[in-house]
Amino acid sequence: MDTFRVGFVPGVEPDRFVRRWRERERRPLELVLLEEHAVRDALDDDQVHMVLARLPVDADGLHLIPLWEELPVAVLGTDHVLTLLDDLGEDDLADEIRNDGPAAQAIETAAAGTGVALVPMSLARLHHRKDAVIRVRRDAAPTRIGLAWRQGLDDPGAETFIGVVRGRRAGSTRGDQERARSTSPSPDKPRRPAKQPDRKRSAARSRPGRRR
Repeated sequence: MDTFRVGFVPGVEPDRFVRRWRERERRPLELVLLEEHAVRDALDDDQVHMVLARLPVDADGLHLIPLWEELPVAVLGTDHVLTLLDDLGEDDLADEIRNDGPAAQAIETAAAGTGVALVPMSLARLHHRKDAVIRVRRDAAPTRIGLAWRQGLDDPGAETFIGVVRGRRAGSTRGDQERARSTSPSPDKPRRPAKQPDRKRSAARSRPGRRR
Protein backbone atom coordinates (compact mmCIF):
# COMPACT_ATOMS: atom_id res chain seq x y z
CA MET A 1 0.00 0.00 0.00
CA ASP A 2 1.52 3.34 -1.05
CA THR A 3 1.96 6.16 1.43
CA PHE A 4 0.14 9.49 1.37
CA ARG A 5 2.68 12.23 2.06
CA VAL A 6 1.82 15.57 3.64
CA GLY A 7 4.37 18.33 4.14
CA PHE A 8 4.20 20.89 6.93
CA VAL A 9 6.20 23.98 7.80
CA PRO A 10 7.83 24.72 11.18
CA GLY A 11 5.32 25.85 13.78
CA VAL A 12 2.51 23.63 12.50
CA GLU A 13 1.60 20.76 14.84
CA PRO A 14 0.04 18.08 12.62
CA ASP A 15 -0.34 15.29 15.19
CA ARG A 16 -4.09 15.80 15.54
CA PHE A 17 -4.48 15.29 11.80
CA VAL A 18 -2.62 11.98 11.99
CA ARG A 19 -5.10 10.70 14.58
CA ARG A 20 -8.06 11.74 12.46
CA TRP A 21 -6.52 10.18 9.35
CA ARG A 22 -6.09 6.85 11.12
CA GLU A 23 -9.79 6.89 12.05
CA ARG A 24 -10.59 6.99 8.34
CA GLU A 25 -7.77 5.25 6.47
CA ARG A 26 -5.62 2.15 6.66
CA ARG A 27 -3.27 3.74 4.16
CA PRO A 28 -0.05 5.01 5.77
CA LEU A 29 0.32 8.77 6.24
CA GLU A 30 3.82 10.27 6.22
CA LEU A 31 4.52 13.77 7.54
CA VAL A 32 7.40 15.65 5.93
CA LEU A 33 8.89 18.75 7.59
CA LEU A 34 9.62 21.44 4.98
CA GLU A 35 11.25 24.83 5.24
CA GLU A 36 8.96 27.57 3.99
CA HIS A 37 11.08 28.30 0.93
CA ALA A 38 10.90 24.64 -0.13
CA VAL A 39 7.10 24.26 -0.17
CA ARG A 40 6.56 24.93 -3.87
CA ASP A 41 9.45 22.73 -5.01
CA ALA A 42 8.21 19.87 -2.83
CA LEU A 43 4.81 19.98 -4.54
CA ASP A 44 6.18 20.47 -8.06
CA ASP A 45 8.66 17.59 -7.66
CA ASP A 46 6.02 15.20 -6.22
CA GLN A 47 7.90 14.89 -2.94
CA VAL A 48 4.57 15.36 -1.16
CA HIS A 49 0.90 15.21 -2.15
CA MET A 50 -0.25 18.17 -0.04
CA VAL A 51 1.34 20.78 2.24
CA LEU A 52 0.23 22.63 5.35
CA ALA A 53 1.94 25.87 4.34
CA ARG A 54 2.34 29.33 5.79
CA LEU A 55 0.70 31.79 3.42
CA PRO A 56 1.29 33.38 1.06
CA VAL A 57 2.76 30.83 -1.33
CA ASP A 58 3.09 30.92 -5.10
CA ALA A 59 -0.39 29.60 -5.89
CA ASP A 60 0.00 29.31 -9.67
CA GLY A 61 -1.23 25.83 -10.59
CA LEU A 62 -2.22 25.04 -7.01
CA HIS A 63 -5.44 24.59 -5.09
CA LEU A 64 -5.45 26.29 -1.70
CA ILE A 65 -7.72 26.16 1.35
CA PRO A 66 -7.01 28.82 4.01
CA LEU A 67 -7.24 27.26 7.48
CA TRP A 68 -6.27 29.03 10.72
CA GLU A 69 -4.62 32.31 11.64
CA GLU A 70 -1.45 32.71 13.71
CA LEU A 71 -1.01 35.41 16.34
CA PRO A 72 1.78 37.90 15.47
CA VAL A 73 4.34 38.48 18.23
CA ALA A 74 7.68 40.13 18.92
CA VAL A 75 10.50 38.26 20.67
CA LEU A 76 12.93 40.37 22.72
CA GLY A 77 15.82 39.86 25.10
CA THR A 78 14.77 39.66 28.75
CA ASP A 79 16.38 43.01 29.64
CA HIS A 80 14.94 44.94 26.70
CA VAL A 81 13.06 48.09 27.73
CA LEU A 82 9.95 47.05 25.76
CA THR A 83 9.42 44.06 28.04
CA LEU A 84 7.87 46.57 30.45
CA LEU A 85 4.84 46.61 28.16
CA ASP A 86 2.26 43.83 27.97
CA ASP A 87 1.73 44.22 24.22
CA LEU A 88 3.42 46.17 21.44
CA GLY A 89 2.25 48.38 18.59
CA GLU A 90 4.04 49.55 15.49
CA ASP A 91 4.83 52.84 17.24
CA ASP A 92 6.66 50.95 20.00
CA LEU A 93 8.73 49.01 17.46
CA ALA A 94 9.46 51.91 15.11
CA ASP A 95 13.07 52.42 16.26
CA GLU A 96 13.96 48.76 16.69
CA ILE A 97 16.18 46.65 14.46
CA ARG A 98 14.04 43.90 12.94
CA ASN A 99 16.04 40.71 12.68
CA ASP A 100 15.78 38.96 9.32
CA GLY A 101 16.52 35.37 8.40
CA PRO A 102 15.20 32.06 9.75
CA ALA A 103 13.08 32.35 12.89
CA ALA A 104 15.50 30.42 15.10
CA GLN A 105 18.39 32.71 14.12
CA ALA A 106 16.32 35.89 14.47
CA ILE A 107 15.14 34.85 17.94
CA GLU A 108 18.66 33.91 19.04
CA THR A 109 19.91 37.33 17.95
CA ALA A 110 17.09 39.09 19.81
CA ALA A 111 17.78 37.05 22.94
CA ALA A 112 21.41 38.20 22.79
CA GLY A 113 20.21 41.80 23.03
CA THR A 114 20.21 42.85 19.38
CA GLY A 115 16.96 43.86 17.71
CA VAL A 116 13.62 42.09 17.82
CA ALA A 117 12.28 39.01 16.04
CA LEU A 118 8.83 39.46 14.51
CA VAL A 119 7.33 36.00 14.04
CA PRO A 120 4.08 34.07 14.49
CA MET A 121 3.39 32.82 18.01
CA SER A 122 3.77 29.24 16.78
CA LEU A 123 7.41 29.87 15.81
CA ALA A 124 8.12 31.83 18.99
CA ARG A 125 6.95 28.83 21.02
CA LEU A 126 8.83 26.37 18.83
CA HIS A 127 12.10 28.24 19.44
CA HIS A 128 11.35 29.23 23.05
CA ARG A 129 14.33 30.39 25.09
CA LYS A 130 14.70 31.30 28.76
CA ASP A 131 16.63 34.44 27.81
CA ALA A 132 13.85 35.80 25.58
CA VAL A 133 10.41 37.30 26.16
CA ILE A 134 7.34 37.17 23.90
CA ARG A 135 5.02 40.14 23.44
CA VAL A 136 1.86 40.20 21.31
CA ARG A 137 1.79 42.74 18.47
CA ARG A 138 -1.62 44.27 18.93
CA ASP A 139 -1.98 46.00 15.54
CA ALA A 140 -0.10 43.61 13.24
CA ALA A 141 -1.80 41.42 10.65
CA PRO A 142 -1.85 37.71 11.51
CA THR A 143 -0.21 35.11 9.32
CA ARG A 144 -2.25 32.17 8.11
CA ILE A 145 -1.77 28.46 7.52
CA GLY A 146 -3.39 26.87 4.48
CA LEU A 147 -3.58 23.49 2.76
CA ALA A 148 -2.03 23.48 -0.72
CA TRP A 149 -1.92 20.83 -3.45
CA ARG A 150 -1.32 20.71 -7.19
CA GLN A 151 -4.17 21.12 -9.63
CA GLY A 152 -4.89 17.81 -11.28
CA LEU A 153 -3.90 15.71 -8.27
CA ASP A 154 -5.85 12.49 -8.70
CA ASP A 155 -5.56 10.67 -5.39
CA PRO A 156 -8.42 9.69 -3.06
CA GLY A 157 -6.16 10.51 -0.14
CA ALA A 158 -6.51 14.19 -0.99
CA GLU A 159 -10.26 14.10 -0.41
CA THR A 160 -9.73 12.26 2.87
CA PHE A 161 -7.13 14.73 4.11
CA ILE A 162 -9.32 17.70 3.21
CA GLY A 163 -12.00 16.18 5.43
CA VAL A 164 -9.42 15.66 8.16
CA VAL A 165 -8.23 19.28 8.28
CA ARG A 166 -11.75 20.65 8.02
CA GLY A 167 -12.96 18.53 10.92
CA ARG A 168 -15.51 16.37 9.11
CA ARG A 169 -16.49 13.21 10.91
CA ALA A 170 -15.19 9.85 9.73
CA GLY A 171 -17.60 8.41 7.18
CA SER A 172 -19.00 11.81 6.21
CA THR A 173 -19.99 12.00 2.57
CA ARG A 174 -20.07 15.77 2.47
CA GLY A 175 -18.14 17.49 -0.29
CA ASP A 176 -15.39 16.64 -2.70
CA GLN A 177 -12.25 18.54 -3.68
CA GLU A 178 -14.28 21.04 -5.70
CA ARG A 179 -16.54 21.82 -2.74
CA ALA A 180 -13.52 22.15 -0.47
CA ARG A 181 -11.91 24.64 -2.87
CA SER A 182 -15.04 26.75 -3.19
CA THR A 183 -15.61 27.26 0.55
CA SER A 184 -13.27 28.35 3.29
CA PRO A 185 -13.60 27.61 7.01
CA SER A 186 -14.00 30.48 9.43
CA PRO A 187 -10.56 31.52 10.72
CA ASP A 188 -9.75 31.11 14.37
CA LYS A 189 -9.52 34.73 15.39
CA PRO A 190 -6.72 35.30 17.91
CA ARG A 191 -7.64 37.28 20.97
CA ARG A 192 -5.88 40.57 21.39
CA PRO A 193 -4.75 41.58 24.86
CA ALA A 194 -6.29 44.74 26.27
CA LYS A 195 -4.49 47.99 25.55
CA GLN A 196 -2.33 49.12 28.45
CA PRO A 197 -2.58 52.57 30.09
CA ASP A 198 -0.60 55.32 28.38
CA ARG A 199 1.40 56.06 31.54
CA LYS A 200 2.97 52.59 31.44
CA ARG A 201 3.87 52.92 27.76
CA SER A 202 5.32 56.39 28.32
CA ALA A 203 7.46 55.08 31.17
CA ALA A 204 8.87 52.34 28.95
CA ARG A 205 9.79 54.82 26.24
CA SER A 206 11.50 57.19 28.68
CA ARG A 207 13.50 54.50 30.50
CA PRO A 208 17.05 53.96 29.15
CA GLY A 209 17.29 50.63 27.40
CA ARG A 210 18.99 48.71 24.67
CA ARG A 211 17.72 50.72 21.73
CA ARG A 212 19.59 49.94 18.56
